Amino acid sequence: MNNQTKLVTGHYLPYNPDLVGRARELRKNMTVAERKLWYDYLRYFKYPVLRQRPIDNYIVDFYCPQLKLVIEIDGETHIEAHDIKYDNIRTKILEEKYGLRVIRFWNLDVLDGFDVVCEIIERELI
Repeated sequence: MNNQTKLVTGHYLPYNPDLVGRARELRKNMTVAERKLWYDYLRYFKYPVLRQRPIDNYIVDFYCPQLKLVIEIDGETHIEAHDIKYDNIRTKILEEKYGLRVIRFWNLDVLDGFDVVCEIIERELI
């Protein structure tokens, strides 16, 4: 098997097989906010959504191939300046190099403003 995966869209994204084990571990140990978004919304989304998907050298929280949409849920591990810088670089690579759209929410956005988060994601269908 080569190191690229063909998505339903016909779009190829690099896939790092070294991240498969870590992605599997993250799927088994989702945060409370990730679990809520997955079980209460994305699991039944209009298009298939993948959890903890390796793309290039990253693992994205949620990925919808048909929409080329990445959804990230950030917690306290993303508040330091170096973490924010890393997230910005990562977002730029995913968007500019691979043509993906990346939207980010804080854990509290999902837990305290779930309906708004779902509405924002719905707007990505347009």
